Amino acid sequence: MPELLTTDEAAEYLRLSERKLYELVAERAVPCSKVTGRWLFPRTALDRWVSAGLIAPAALAQVAAPPIIGGSHDPLLEWALRESNSGLASLPEGSEEGLRRLTQAEVMVAAIHLHRLDGDDETANLDAVTDAPGLHDAVVLSFARREQGILVAPGNPLGLSDMASIATSRARMAQRPAGAGAQLLLLALLARGGIALDDLKLAKPAFPTGPDIAQAIRAGRIDCGIATRSVAKSAGLDFLPLAWERFDLVMRQRDYFMKGPQALFDFMREAGFRDRATELGGYDVSDTGEVRLVN
Repeated sequence: MPELLTTDEAAEYLRLSERKLYELVAERAVPCSKVTGRWLFPRTALDRWVSAGLIAPAALAQVAAPPIIGGSHDPLLEWALRESNSGLASLPEGSEEGLRRLTQAEVMVAAIHLHRLDGDDETANLDAVTDAPGLHDAVVLSFARREQGILVAPGNPLGLSDMASIATSRARMAQRPAGAGAQLLLLALLARGGIALDDLKLAKPAFPTGPDIAQAIRAGRIDCGIATRSVAKSAGLDFLPLAWERFDLVMRQRDYFMKGPQALFDFMREAGFRDRATELGGYDVSDTGEVRLVN
């Protein structure tokens, strides 16, 4: 059987009438794509859709997660949530907290960007999901690659360049909550440079998001902090690049096919999404929407 099924092939495969299949398409409840005027149905996606909808015994039934994306904050994601009419709310508290809430069915999706002390970050998100208790049925979808760096005031008045220069100059540096992706990146950079966290002049309390750091720099309350290029550009700050990272969306298989996430995923494939990523700066959306892991 081919990987891409036509409407009549998909109806036969699912043992549904074509009329019922069209109803599911209209409700955006079944995975499909329209190509040159015809609906096509990826067979492997149909298999996951059927598996995700299996009825569990009442004692094992899962509580429906609220339509919220938890985890890390991102300007492009925040914009896409609004423009896609997904109906999904945002609760940015950091990558590890987002994963914790996902395991407890407190959010429907977690946005994550994790970093290892040894610097091997390409599979850090996937490994964290694979190892997380209770996420045996998770899907990891690529949202974008993002450029992280050090935000400083226009003109970089302190002449900062890296973690060592921040430590020696005693620049006032922002920190993020424990478990946030940017804080994990900070700890990894310090470990690679042989610098102790206590060597930095850290501002307190921790800053929840990148835009909070940008505002504090513009107000003169701090000198620098780690955030994305898009945050620096929108705030008119200078940006010292550090690394490109993977920014992924994690959800349970059954929630992958819900209307809210599907509306967001459809929007992520549109030209307007790519144009916005270019406008914000610091994004690579070449593999946006790619399924990186089915746990």
